[in-house]
Amino acid sequence: MTWHVPEGDLRAYARGELAAPALWSADTHLGACAECRGVLAGVSDPAALDAGWERLDAELDAPRPGLLETLLVRLGVAGHTARLLAATPVLRRSWLAAVVAVLLMTVAASRSLDAGSPTLFLALAPLLPLAGVALSYGPVLDPAYEMTVVAPMHGFRLLMLRTVAVLVAGLGLNGLATLALPGYGLRALAWLLPALALTATGLALAPRLGPVAAPCAVGGTWVAVLVVAQAAQPSASDPLAPFTAAGQGVSAAVAGFAAVLLFLFRDRYDLFSGGAV
Repeated sequence: MTWHVPEGDLRAYARGELAAPALWSADTHLGACAECRGVLAGVSDPAALDAGWERLDAELDAPRPGLLETLLVRLGVAGHTARLLAATPVLRRSWLAAVVAVLLMTVAASRSLDAGSPTLFLALAPLLPLAGVALSYGPVLDPAYEMTVVAPMHGFRLLMLRTVAVLVAGLGLNGLATLALPGYGLRALAWLLPALALTATGLALAPRLGPVAAPCAVGGTWVAVLVVAQAAQPSASDPLAPFTAAGQGVSAAVAGFAAVLLFLFRDRYDLFSGGAV
């Protein structure tokens, strides 16, 4: 090789000050010339070289964002927020696939029974968002628990971010399942207000009962209400009390009251009795 990079250019290259197109030429030449690489090693600042290797190691070791995280960033969500949302356990494929399977079986059962009201679907659909919220945070279930604890973010805000992510996924899947029951008209949407009421109540009780026990207690209460309503149902073709106009009004009132409690006691969500968010 008859041409070599001048030593002055090599010094500028080592300092990161060599401008194009000389930079491009030096890059190409250094890849093939051992002599110039030796001169570069002699004129390079060891501290700067070590810092460069550290930056390279950090870049190579940095976790690659997944599809969901990349999509959230492109939609304008801040990078750290997208990372916390993408780490939500219930947004994983296994959870979503299980929810889809349960909804499909429930829709099939409701269509086959054809009792005039999709009671089975309406009873189960509100529990899925509640379960999703219960599984979206906590030291036992959250694989990113340590990261969320040390994140410079108010616990209530983090909880709301996770809750909104779960509700978007859960309510969206419930909505798609509702489209498979066109014969019931608007009655098939009677799960929406109970779902919001159950989720809000579970969140409101979380500081006192814990992030898992509170949704379990609310879900058990919902099942008990349905059992009592079933026993008091005058006719098999009539809708259960929670899915009547009066029952929907009660669900809306409970959801509103629980939302007010969430706002009033938002400072209590940094630490639950069952562990930090």
